[in-house]
Amino acid sequence: MATDSNISVLIIDDEVDMCDMLSHVLGREGFTIYTAHDGNTGLEVFNKESPSVVILDLRMPGMNGMDVLKQIKHTNSETPVIIITAYGEIQSAVEAIKHGAYNYFNKPFDNEEVVVTVEKAIEERAMRQEIRMLKTQLSFVMPLYEQMGNSAEIVKVNESVKCVAPTNFTVVIYGETGSGKELIAQSIHNRSPRCDKPFVVVDCGSIPETLIESELFGFEKGAFTGADQKKVGQFEIASGGTLFLDEIGNLPKSMQGKLLRVLQERRIRRLGSNKEIDVDVRVVVAGNERLEYLIESGHFRMDLYQRLNEFCIEIPPLRRRKDDIVFLCKRFLDITNKELNKNVRGITKETLEMLLTYNWPGNVRELKNVIRRAVLLASEVIEPKHLLIKIQEQKQQASPATGQIASTANRDADHTVSLDLDINNGKDFSLRNAVARCVEHAEKKLITEALKRTGGNKSQAARILKIDYKTMHYKVKNYGIKIQTTTEITEKSPTEDS
Repeated sequence: MATDSNISVLIIDDEVDMCDMLSHVLGREGFTIYTAHDGNTGLEVFNKESPSVVILDLRMPGMNGMDVLKQIKHTNSETPVIIITAYGEIQSAVEAIKHGAYNYFNKPFDNEEVVVTVEKAIEERAMRQEIRMLKTQLSFVMPLYEQMGNSAEIVKVNESVKCVAPTNFTVVIYGETGSGKELIAQSIHNRSPRCDKPFVVVDCGSIPETLIESELFGFEKGAFTGADQKKVGQFEIASGGTLFLDEIGNLPKSMQGKLLRVLQERRIRRLGSNKEIDVDVRVVVAGNERLEYLIESGHFRMDLYQRLNEFCIEIPPLRRRKDDIVFLCKRFLDITNKELNKNVRGITKETLEMLLTYNWPGNVRELKNVIRRAVLLASEVIEPKHLLIKIQEQKQQASPATGQIASTANRDADHTVSLDLDINNGKDFSLRNAVARCVEHAEKKLITEALKRTGGNKSQAARILKIDYKTMHYKVKNYGIKIQTTTEITEKSPTEDS
């Protein structure tokens, strides 16, 4: 294989003779070679030179090879790392592969084996990069309605994306869990002039408060105990591209002022450094709870909200765009058939009715998982029995703790159906729309009754209904349920799109 001199190999081994020998063998093939004789130096060279491949000895004094491997994979998971191990240490090599190593070879090794292993690692990395680039291009040319559905709601979202994508506006995306917020953020990036630069995702809800600053801004070597070498933060990694901050409502209050400063000045400072670094980043944020509500409760800064809220996109939950369910079922069926090499032909009418009447609290993500499991279980067509218990549970009454509440809600829902029929006289009436209205009405009643029982305590009400607090808080706001300081609870008329 003729090699490009831009393809480089970093060899990290405390044995100087071993480094020299590998340098000679691989240099002969046209690779650019870097060497280091300990873990810390190896990581410094890695961060500075960004080699195509790393050859790493597991046994070294100071920082051992396994720790070096983990830090390399944390910095750049795509870089293939080939392990050198002594005879009898196969278990260590296997453990290294579990942590992301590409392959290993034993000492003493055949020179040809080393060259072939390095070449294969480079070829596979190039192939993965090409696949990712093709996926990005495909996503770029594919309108959202070809990925999410063709309902009027998704057409409206697609128009908003087309409008804001070419700009540098900061965008706030609202939507329930599983509704497709990251897909919208990716589409904004793919349609922007930054599409050939990084799209970096940070989940603000999954990073501990003590680590969020170093994750976003990075740190210098020695900045704190355990900082053995510098780390580049996500703002620097995303420079030139887009940084997507998911679950922005979970960002600690202590970090919100620092984020505001970065957004205003377009400069960051790594922990342990006095030097400011310019960053050119477009920021897109998302959450399942409106930031205005978090401001009211004192959990979010008004000034940061004003800085972020340059453009807003709201993704309707799947239960309010049920026209997309048939499209999404077909899409997920086709994808899973290819993945599992199966030929499930379709979905029975009865099964589809169940899918259309279900409330989808997990939205598109839940639908995708349901269809994937159904394709796995089905032979020719998807039947109700393949939907597993989650879909069928909806027809059953609630648990004893909430049974009385459920009965009340069901009576009210029955009344709603007849009321809709009377009001519309059959005009613009469909079973699907009626069911959707009944479900929303019953859900409001369930939550209202639960809150009455708990004297307005949302945490206790959430436990009764077996939902998390964030979902409870979102639905209370969404349905316009007003909580009084006493046990009295009333309902406001929600807005048309609530």
